[in-house]
Amino acid sequence: MHKVEFNPALVGINVVTTYLPSHSQPEEERYTFAYTITISNGGDVPVQLLSRHWIITDADNDVQEVRGEGVVGEQPVIGPGDSFRYTSGATLTTPVGCMEGSYYMVVREPMELDPADLPTFEVPIAAFSLHTPTALN
Repeated sequence: MHKVEFNPALVGINVVTTYLPSHSQPEEERYTFAYTITISNGGDVPVQLLSRHWIITDADNDVQEVRGEGVVGEQPVIGPGDSFRYTSGATLTTPVGCMEGSYYMVVREPMELDPADLPTFEVPIAAFSLHTPTALN
């Protein structure tokens, strides 16, 4: 059995956030945001996203923790040089907050092996801001 080494730093994470006024109700302290994440594989072997962990903090320091399998119902395999993009959302009770977390991934090499028998690694996701357009002025 050969061991594949993979450097988690080869997985790139790019985040773009958008405030969704049509899905928000500020008078009821509901502020909804979309975030689009692009995960890119700069390595030379395929990787698969197995699960996610998010820590979402609002301006009152209320924290929501979210753990789950995959993202948007998928556990994408991302080939060398490829990327996977998805959009999801979060709702806060304040107009400002932040998210950070990690993806738990596995090296899918060789592909025919069960993911449980392959090396896993964690990719940290740096904190990013969620805010309404006027909240930071």
